[in-house]
Formats: sequence, structure tokens, C-alpha cells
Amino acid sequence: MGHNDVAYFGIRHHGPGSADSLVQALQDLQPGAVLIEGPIDASALLPLLARPEMQPPVALLCYPEEDPASTSFWPFAEFSPEYQAVLWAVDNKAALRFIDLPSSARFSEAAVEGAEKVDAGEAKEASERDDVAPHRRDPIGTLARAAGYEDGESWWSDIIEQNPEPGPIFAAISDAMMTLRDGEGSIAEFEAQREAHMRLEIAAARKEFDGPIAVVCGAWHVPALQATHTQKNDQVLLKGIARRKSTMTWAPWTGPRLALGYGYGAGVVAPGWCKHLWRTRGRRDAATLWLAMIAAVLRVKGHLVSTASLIEAERLARTLAAIRERPKPGFEELRDAAIAALFNGEALLWALVEAELLLGADVGEIPPDTPLAPLIEDLQRNQKAARLKPEALERELSVDLRSDSGLFRSTLLHRLNVLGVHWGKLTDAGRSRGTFRERWTLTWEPEYAVRLVENLIYGPTIEKAANGRLIQMIEAAATLDTLAALVQGAITAGLSEASTAGLAALEARAARSSECLEILASVPPLADIIRYGEARKTETNRLSGLMERLIVEGAIALPYAARDLDEQAAATLASVMRKADEAIRLVEPGEDVLNGWRNGLAAVLEGSRATALLAGCAAHLLYEAGRLSA
Repeated sequence: MGHNDVAYFGIRHHGPGSADSLVQALQDLQPGAVLIEGPIDASALLPLLARPEMQPPVALLCYPEEDPASTSFWPFAEFSPEYQAVLWAVDNKAALRFIDLPSSARFSEAAVEGAEKVDAGEAKEASERDDVAPHRRDPIGTLARAAGYEDGESWWSDIIEQNPEPGPIFAAISDAMMTLRDGEGSIAEFEAQREAHMRLEIAAARKEFDGPIAVVCGAWHVPALQATHTQKNDQVLLKGIARRKSTMTWAPWTGPRLALGYGYGAGVVAPGWCKHLWRTRGRRDAATLWLAMIAAVLRVKGHLVSTASLIEAERLARTLAAIRERPKPGFEELRDAAIAALFNGEALLWALVEAELLLGADVGEIPPDTPLAPLIEDLQRNQKAARLKPEALERELSVDLRSDSGLFRSTLLHRLNVLGVHWGKLTDAGRSRGTFRERWTLTWEPEYAVRLVENLIYGPTIEKAANGRLIQMIEAAATLDTLAALVQGAITAGLSEASTAGLAALEARAARSSECLEILASVPPLADIIRYGEARKTETNRLSGLMERLIVEGAIALPYAARDLDEQAAATLASVMRKADEAIRLVEPGEDVLNGWRNGLAAVLEGSRATALLAGCAAHLLYEAGRLSA
């Protein structure tokens, strides 16, 4: 095969126009092999993308077996050119593989400066260093400014995404990138290694396959892949690259995490807009449908939007496009027209629809038989059992701990919080309405899959990993109040091993502690466990004895701890005193314990060396308890 039999398609990551043009180009070329920029050791997982059960957005997850915390992601949306290339290759029975460095190369120290964990497609060094030329940091932006545009998004939108007759766009992009890279000199070592590896894989594919070969990669790489390099020189570049055994799988992703504003270096400004462009490609009413979507969101939120206003918004968008010499209304024109005609000129109201429309709320799905990391697999089992579906948009959940299903849901969410997976955030433990209800706010973020992988070192299931991580935190706890909070978390999450270890550590620490502030600060979390333990069927006798001992010790130490404090220290102690008193009244300990606590407060009030703030705090608490008259 000759060199011309390899077709290079320089694309914009997650660009719907690029994806549409790419599919058309592949259909015309009919290649026998499709080579895609991505980790070569994950090639076997590519066909899974074409399965009907695989619903993007999803991400390829790769991590070294001995270090799950070093995880990289390669996200795919339905409008991603790489995703559409995979679908085309599978449908047309073309060979399909990744050609970039293996995922393990990104875990080595040499790659740390060259690749981001989440943005596995772009070089961090090239985007973050101040001394890098602007055209290196943002090649599309450079082309846009040369064409008279303010930003790269608008330029690419007109030339690629919304140009009805773009012409030989991939050849034009290749020429433009070649011009940008002329005289570039040396590039980051990791980037050079990536391009060398891709060249070698392309050369190997030319020997292996008959017929045309399609190479799908980021536009910036095309000139380097087309350039003539000897295989020997490329092999020298790759010498010494660390290779470790990696575990790879697919994980659900979310629409918002495809956004540039969420820290994804290869992301787009508005994933929801890109999805709309993809789904309405070739339609004349795409602008009308977008405005209708804006109106629908506004109506759901209680705003009145008339049909006349929609018609006026569309007319205004087309007028703006003509004034700005754009081929048809783009995102900016539709936004400005909507603000003027639908929001009565109130630009701040745009925030009402921004998250829902521009970022979207899509959460991907993967086939049930996809090989997963053990913790992700266990989470999916638990989600199914709890009948909780991960959603990108925030929603509220109220659980009744008296029911088995409510207790199961609560326990799952608490265990995930222990692992740093804050899918659910507890907003109200229901104390004002009884002890058996919790109110949660649920929002699923794709990085939670990364957190689960990082926690594999603690165990293969949610329960075992949460136990293991909490035990490690208990062993590292330096103060009594920290230990008490960890024990509270262990019991709330139903983690028996961590609870046992925590109680033992708490008792040992309490026996050694003489710090009043530390002792009193440990009382509220223990009181919570005792007071609300019934809802979780928790045995509290052992805790009750420990807490009563701590109350007495704290009361004895309090008058001495209150002496000669500065303003800040006095305020801190006063706050701890109030919280401890509230907790003590909550659990209603024995009369002797209660009297001991109040005697400690009285000693602070009567002492001559306590600040006015602390004396006043003690007086207030005694007055509320009926031990001090007005």
C-alpha cells in the first residue's frame, strides 16, 4: 500500500460537526481498518461501544492493578467523532483499534507532567505552562483570531459544526495545523512519544490490512503523523517507557462532565448544545427546536412564554446572524435572541436554563455484563437493590429508617460517603420530626467511579472497603472528638468491624485524655448515636457508659480549662460547652452525671478567672436547666 492510502481525519474532540463530517468521509472511503487516538491496550473494549445497551456518555477507565488511585478516563459522547467512528467500523466490519501509547504509560512518572488523569486526550504541560505559545495552547483559537473571530468556539461552529457546505474540511484542517506547527521546534517529550507510537502503529497497520486505512485523531496531531520519520528514530523515542499491567473497563459518565468548565481539558463549552446539534443535523428547524426547548424549561419553572415571543426570538436570531455575517444562527445568536425576546432582556435569568440545557443531565449506561472494577460492580448491585438510579441533576430523597428499604438506602449512602463518594448529602436527619427519617440530596458525578477505583485497596465490596478505610482513619485519628465522629460514622453506616475498632480506640483514648475541649467535643457525636441508635438497631449500652464517664471528666476539667483564656479561645470553649450541654440534655443521663455536669458549670460561673463570655455561657445553661434564678 502507498502512503496516500492512509487517510488522516483531524477532528475536534466531542465536536458534533466533526462527527458528522467524519461519518460521511468514512462512508465515502470505505476503509478496511479504522485507527483511533486512544490507549492501544484498550482496543479489545472498543466493540462494546457499539452494543445497543451501551448508552453514552460513557468513559473508558484504565488503572494499574497495583495502584488503583492512578486512574485515567477517556470520555465518549454520542456526538464524539471517535464514538461515531467506532459505530461505523463495527457496522461495516472494518478492523478497529486504538493506536496511542498504552494506558500504563500515563501512570509513569514521566507521563505525570504530560497527561491529565481525567483529560487523557490532551497534554497538561502544553496547556498549563505560561511560556507555551498561544497557538500551542489553543490552535483553534489561533485560527479563529486569524479569521476575525473572537473565540475558537464560534469559528469552529461556523466552519465545521454549522457550515452546510464545508468542502474538503479535513484536508483544510490538516493544512491549517501544518502551518501552525511549522517552525514549532521541539515539543513536550510525552507528546513526542505519543506521536511516535501512533506513527509506528499506522505503519504496522499498512502492512497488516488491505485497502484504505482511516486514522482518527485530534487535529493538532495530523501533521506529525503525516510527516516522514524513520521507524528507528520513533523506536528510540519510545525506549524506556514504563509498562505496567492495567485494568480497563467502561464506566458511566455524565453530560456536564464533558464541559470545559468542569476542568475537562478536551471538553466543549456546552455539551447540551453539541447534543442538540448532533440530533438535529441536516434539519432546517434546528434553531426553532432549540428555542422551543428553552421555552419548555422556562414554562416548567413557572414562567409564561407565548408563541409570539418564540416567533420573535427566531426572527431576531436570524437577523443577528445576518448582521454578524454568519451562515445561520449559532449558539450566541440564539442565546442573545432568547434573552431579548423570552427573558425580557434580563440576562441574569439565563442561569435558569443554563444548567439544564447547556450542560444537560445525561447519565450514561453500560451493558450489565461489562467487566467492571469490583467496587463499581458492587455499587450497581446495591443501586438496583435500593432502586436508586444515578442522575446528574440534583434531586431530593426522604427515607424512613423504620422500613427495611429505607434503612438499606440510608446505609448505602452513608457507606459511600465514608469512601468519599458523596452521591447523597444528608440535609436533615429529621430530628424535628422524630428520629426515624432522613432527608438526602442526590447528585451523581462521574468522578465517583474514580473514587471507587481508588478505594479498591480497602476491599472489593462497598461494605468491606468502607470498613477498611474507616479503620485506617480511626488508627490515624489524633484527638478524642475526631475518634468519636468516626465511631458515629461507622455505626451510622452499619460497619461492624470499624465500629468495634473505633469503640476500642475511643475507650483507650478517653482513658488517657485530660484535655477538656477534646473531651467535651466528643460528647455530641456519641449522644447522636445513643439517641438515634434505636432507628438503626444499634446496641448503645457500651456507649452510654463511656459517654457518662466523658461527661463527668469534662465537668471536672471545665473550671480549670476556662481560666485565663484569650477572646478566641474563650469563644471556642463556649461553643463546645453549648453543644455538649445540648447533647447531654438530649440523652438524659443519670442524675449523678447530670448533677456533675451542672456543678462544673457552676464552678465556671463562680470562678474569678473565667472570662465574662464563659461565665455568661455557664449562667445561661444553668438558668435553662432551672439551677439558677433570674
